[in-house]
Amino acid sequence: MGDYGIFTLTESEFEKAVEQTKEALATQGFGVLSEIDVKATLKAKLDVDVEPHIILGACNPPFAYQVLETDPDIALLLPCNVTIRTTDKGTLVSVIDPKTLAQLGGPAMEPLAEEVERRLRLALEALPGAKLTPARPGTGDSD
Repeated sequence: MGDYGIFTLTESEFEKAVEQTKEALATQGFGVLSEIDVKATLKAKLDVDVEPHIILGACNPPFAYQVLETDPDIALLLPCNVTIRTTDKGTLVSVIDPKTLAQLGGPAMEPLAEEVERRLRLALEALPGAKLTPARPGTGDSD
């Protein structure tokens, strides 16, 4: 499994963590363009039960514009995905690491990716009890 995200466990219950994550993203200039309820979708389409799991499509318009001006095809990777899900260790909030996206876009993307990463980390760090981890909790790398 690749290291392509930034992860944190929060002490908040799932629904509260979703609300808090949206608020924290907004303070860093990100709006939520889409919201996918993975649990509800899998129940409706496959009649399976999974733990609560939401995928948010987050976008900071000024940064998105700059990235698209640099490489219009990077739109294939936008918006930034943010996931909130229930795990056996608590509520896990994770975001795509913009540096991963920059690797695909080349050197011109690096300064933008660093600033987007900084803001996404600030949003995650603002969550109650947040403990940023270098890898997904439960992979053995950060337990």
